Amino acid sequence: MTTPPATLRRRTFTLGAALATPLLATLLSACGRTEAPAAPTASAPTPAAAPAARIYTVGTDAVYAPFEFQNERGEIQGFDIDLVKAVAQRAGIEVKFVNTPWEGMFNTLAQGDRDILVSAITITPERAQTMDFSAPYFDARQLIAVPAASKVQRFADLKPLRVAVQTGTTGDEVVSQLLGKTNPRLKRFESTPLALQELDAGGVDAVVADNGVIAHYVAHHPGARFKSVEDPSFIPEQYGLVVKKGNAALLAQLNDGLVKLLADGGYAEIHTRWFGAAPTALPGSVPTAAATAPSSTTAASANP
Repeated sequence: MTTPPATLRRRTFTLGAALATPLLATLLSACGRTEAPAAPTASAPTPAAAPAARIYTVGTDAVYAPFEFQNERGEIQGFDIDLVKAVAQRAGIEVKFVNTPWEGMFNTLAQGDRDILVSAITITPERAQTMDFSAPYFDARQLIAVPAASKVQRFADLKPLRVAVQTGTTGDEVVSQLLGKTNPRLKRFESTPLALQELDAGGVDAVVADNGVIAHYVAHHPGARFKSVEDPSFIPEQYGLVVKKGNAALLAQLNDGLVKLLADGGYAEIHTRWFGAAPTALPGSVPTAAATAPSSTTAASANP
């Protein structure tokens, strides 16, 4: 191989160096370049969580079929329960039901442990002094249950007999007036079904209670062989939903839902489900103290 002249070698090197210098500078420049960091993007504000909808607690004494009772799974059901659910849906509120014994039920409302009460509660002037009622949702009356062979034809025929009632009801009230409040023949029970069971067992001669409860018991216990007796002396009654005295906002919501339920056919559907037929007439207006003669009994001894 012929060795290139030194001059040529020097020129080649010089040219290579000349070419490499700007390339190296470019590479070094590229290696040293740093991209400016992107400006932080402002994040959208997180929307505040909507407050949880209030759930109103409804107290009910679930031993009063078909209005309120517990099924075999312990669930509370009945005419009153379906009615309040339907009213709440139309009023745009949520409710939950808590089994609450009749004795002391009104205290739970006064203390704020319950927001609404439903338990076939009769509207009376005495009660209206300490709590507020919705518009009436059910027309009721007292009814007498006796054995099929009984000769009882009217209320007065009960005077010499042993009569069972539920404590603190209008049945208790009217029988107390007939027999005397402390009469030993007046037998008081915690619930009407217990009183009817005592009648079936022969421990009493008659039971006086709300017509809906007696009719339901007779229909579902054919072996009991009861019959029911009406008496024109029994004053017509009406049930209402109950809220704490002065809770006008909740009362207005319940009344609004009840009006819608009566108007859209939902009430007739619920009535048919539990009583086998639509009502012959829709519930009327709330009786006032002026329109109803005051009772000599206290609110605690009035009807469920």
